Amino acid sequence: MWPRPFNTAASPVTERAHSTRALAYLLAALSALGPFSIDTYLPSFHEIGEVLAATPLEVQQTLSVYLAAFAAMTLWHGALADRFGRRRVVLAALGLFALASAGCMLATRIEQLWFWRAMQGVTAGAGIVVSRAIVRDLYDGAEAQRLMSRITMMFALAPAIAPLIGGWLQTWFGWRSVFAFLVGSTATIALACWHFLPETLPPEHRQSLRPAYLAQTYRRVLTSPPFLLACAALSLNFGGFFIYVLSAPTFLIRHLGLPETGFLWLFGPGMGGLVCGSWLSGRLAGRISLGRTIALGYAVMFGAAAANLTLNLALPPALPWSVMPIFLYTLGMALAMPCLTILALDPFPDQRGLAASCQTFLQSGFNSLAAALIAPALWGSTLSLASGMAALLFLGSMAALGHQRLRLLPR
Repeated sequence: MWPRPFNTAASPVTERAHSTRALAYLLAALSALGPFSIDTYLPSFHEIGEVLAATPLEVQQTLSVYLAAFAAMTLWHGALADRFGRRRVVLAALGLFALASAGCMLATRIEQLWFWRAMQGVTAGAGIVVSRAIVRDLYDGAEAQRLMSRITMMFALAPAIAPLIGGWLQTWFGWRSVFAFLVGSTATIALACWHFLPETLPPEHRQSLRPAYLAQTYRRVLTSPPFLLACAALSLNFGGFFIYVLSAPTFLIRHLGLPETGFLWLFGPGMGGLVCGSWLSGRLAGRISLGRTIALGYAVMFGAAAANLTLNLALPPALPWSVMPIFLYTLGMALAMPCLTILALDPFPDQRGLAASCQTFLQSGFNSLAAALIAPALWGSTLSLASGMAALLFLGSMAALGHQRLRLLPR
């Protein structure tokens, strides 16, 4: 039997606040599993190639197969969670992810590492998808915005912390210790989920996995203009920052003249802005509407993009002005992100898991497009990167404006 989850509706105010905070930490840990499985082992690429007698390209393919499997499976985590419940899918995914991490740790050939990295990708996205569905199962309006903001704030720390942990483990114990760390941390999260994660989808609200039903529902979600516009706004806003992440070696080393240890100059302001913006979004929840919070986020992002263009036109690439606008941009992005995420899932109250899957799939697909085409076309100069940020932001704002107009239409 499943342990009895806490009942947020029946708890006193203080107990409910404590439970909500604990749930935010737990859902943030689930969401961070994906970034950790990407960034933690990056410092180990060289040793992996030496130990497994693999070329740099073959080692790079361990990341490619992970990302491909991750993107493909995000379409299904939500449908499975709508059918079998949130807890079961999360616990099963964590168990399989721990098994795949152990397989990576014990790999003796690069082909084995490819297989187990793909298995990690198949299961890692469940935390991101299901956590969004859980938030919307439990809360509406301001409370949903606060919880989503807390999750985003804690999730933002993962890309900054993961390479540091991976670097320490690589230096002290070697590359296999990185995957041993993932096994241990996944087991810890699974134990916490077993004891504290509530089942938020009652049996009477479960959905079918019949092919005809799924095809109809996927079609309804993926052809919904409000859903697509909200997802486009989220993806394009993030793309304005993500092109800098993808271009980090060129931006930092070639254009700014920093050493290989200078990546904190980009990730520090970026993650700092995400944390501050998420905190501010949570503080504004219930005080101003979702629409006004989104508008405020765009005002901050447009100010950052304008400053970025002005500085690049007036001054040569250098610290600190080449990275200062990135903090402001990610602050505005994180301010709007929880609200846009909530609005994207609102039209599908009975299929939130499936809708969250589609949302993650579309964002992952755009990130892949940015990695393959957009960033390489822009990283030739800091001015072209600043122009790319402004262009993606403009397109994102048009998508958000279109979504807002559709919401105001009479139904």
